[in-house]
Amino acid sequence: MDETIEYRVKQVQAGHTEEYAQIVQMFQRPIYVYCWRLLGNQAEAEDAVQDILVHAYQKIGMYTPRVSFSSWLYKMAYRHCLNLIRRQNLQRKFKQCLFPFATTADSAEQVMTRQLFSEPLSRALDQLTVEERNLLVLRIFEEKSFQEIGDIVNKSPDAVKKQYARTKAKLKKTMLHMEEELQCQNYPSALKNKV
Repeated sequence: MDETIEYRVKQVQAGHTEEYAQIVQMFQRPIYVYCWRLLGNQAEAEDAVQDILVHAYQKIGMYTPRVSFSSWLYKMAYRHCLNLIRRQNLQRKFKQCLFPFATTADSAEQVMTRQLFSEPLSRALDQLTVEERNLLVLRIFEEKSFQEIGDIVNKSPDAVKKQYARTKAKLKKTMLHMEEELQCQNYPSALKNKV
């Protein structure tokens, strides 16, 4: 598949722009899933994948096969999602300053995510930084090698391995702590039921 992609990229770079439709067809779904996992919102992920694929088309002349086209595209997607998340965080902080007592209900997607994942896992994932979540998504869901992840995040494969190990340990520790909290919270009600 990599040879096919590289061939199509060279064709687009040579002016055969119709070949880009095949590249879009190959990557649209995987990039969408990746963005959805990082952003946690279907509509935002749909918009993001369109923006990323248009941007990739505009910049395809700058692509050189030092890294795989897939890694190049995921790097672009990561940067795009990271910028969106940073912008959302700034907007959220701004709204909290303007409307400190306003509360917002969880979206249907947030409720669904909590139902799909155990509450401690869902809450633990929320405790990770965007970079840590990205690392887990790329390694576990996208099944990228440490070399590919290194290409995407501009780190050596060894640095990625170390960060991945630290992130897994942090996630595990956070989940254990949250599970203990839930047990402690449920303990008094369990006593009341027995009395």
